[in-house]
Amino acid sequence: MDLYRSGDHYVLHADLPGVDPGSVEVSVEGGILTVKAQRSERTEHDVQWLASERFAGGYMRQLSLGDGIDSEHIAATYQNGVLTVTLPVVEKAKPRRIEITPGASEERKIIEPADAPEQANKT
Repeated sequence: MDLYRSGDHYVLHADLPGVDPGSVEVSVEGGILTVKAQRSERTEHDVQWLASERFAGGYMRQLSLGDGIDSEHIAATYQNGVLTVTLPVVEKAKPRRIEITPGASEERKIIEPADAPEQANKT
């Protein structure tokens, strides 16, 4: 599984080769994203297996989303054995610039560099 941020959304890629698309389930509950899938065992009969290393069974992965994800607009696609889940970032979680303004009661004193030595000599 890979997860990265691209602009205003996160993208999750999970390799699920050989998985029946109907068995893939993506859900969100309580801030937890859950991905489930099932890969069925092969049903070849009357064969003598020389090697059997392909995975069969269930797959489940969970991620905590936090407050920065818009869970109402999560989208998922499954194509060529790869599940892609797009997780949009909520507006309030996007980076923004904060303007800094001077305080109203702040008093400013400007000392010109040329005047500084003269003021020191007058005292």
